[in-house]
Amino acid sequence: MESPEYVQISMAAAKTLGYFANTFRRNSYLRGLNMLVTYDQPCAACCAYCGLNRAREVEDLERTFIRVPWPTYAVDDVLEALKNDGGQLRRVCVGMITHPRAFDDMNAIIHRFHAEAGRPVSALISPTAIRDPRRLVETREAGADMAAVAIDAATPELFDLYRGQGVRGPHHWELFWKTLEEIGRIFGRGRAGVHLVAGLGETERQMIATIQRAHDLGAETHLFSFFPEAGTALESHPQPSYGHYRRVQLACYLVNKSLGRYEQMAFDDQGCVVGFGVGDAALEESIQFGEPFMTSGCPGEDGRVACNRPFGNEKAGRPMRNYAFEPEIEDVALIRYQLNDYTGFGDGKR
Repeated sequence: MESPEYVQISMAAAKTLGYFANTFRRNSYLRGLNMLVTYDQPCAACCAYCGLNRAREVEDLERTFIRVPWPTYAVDDVLEALKNDGGQLRRVCVGMITHPRAFDDMNAIIHRFHAEAGRPVSALISPTAIRDPRRLVETREAGADMAAVAIDAATPELFDLYRGQGVRGPHHWELFWKTLEEIGRIFGRGRAGVHLVAGLGETERQMIATIQRAHDLGAETHLFSFFPEAGTALESHPQPSYGHYRRVQLACYLVNKSLGRYEQMAFDDQGCVVGFGVGDAALEESIQFGEPFMTSGCPGEDGRVACNRPFGNEKAGRPMRNYAFEPEIEDVALIRYQLNDYTGFGDGKR
């Protein structure tokens, strides 16, 4: 069961399409169909935190990605299920792994969903599997209107440690940024995205500088909070504290919306944000409805985030990190408290 005839889909998508019981908490629901190309051979990369890495010490049947199984279905079946979802899924995303066939197979799948599903389609690119970013013209011609790169780490040192030579992996920082720049050129400003993961060891200052770099290339940052995946090299690595993550989320929102810039922000000796570089009224307007703390991702045709990944960064019984819905009054009150928590990197309990 390999691509392009088959794909893996997220467990949230499998529930939404009726393959499993839909059990999302707090009346949230998925708005984007996330898919991955799939092969008998594992991903050729060895990223220290990723559930798909080839060195992960788990049985194949227990292999997960972002903590949950990604079941495999025929593309024909997924397309048929999508046609009967009532329009709930507002965007399709086809993701690559690092595999020699992944780019061509991703494009073939994108072409089918663009032609048959009637939804906008995004591509999640593995630059290592392409080598020549100019080939992304083929992805646009297949029907994708947006593309993103998962750079994940905020600094070249952390990237190399967890994705490159530090884990004997094939990825190179410079190629990922070159690819992101090429996405902006081919797809246009605002049609490029970058995935970044807070909590791999960077300071808030370093992460926000990287978010600004991406924005200046025409890319919007889709922010994730690190979550330890069992069986990976970072299974015991702590999650970032809520204070760390909330401040990065707010800064990311201000940069993505062109409301503020990294150079205008103030940081303490530990690299923590102590000033966001915007007026009090603008800051309050950003915080009061909780939008900066909702999941960030590619939008649907209505302009709202479609790739909302319900509970993808969460631990049961803990406060949420990325809200898949508009935060309620009580949620925003907690967020305000967390924003002002400077008690340390932590393990996410605060």
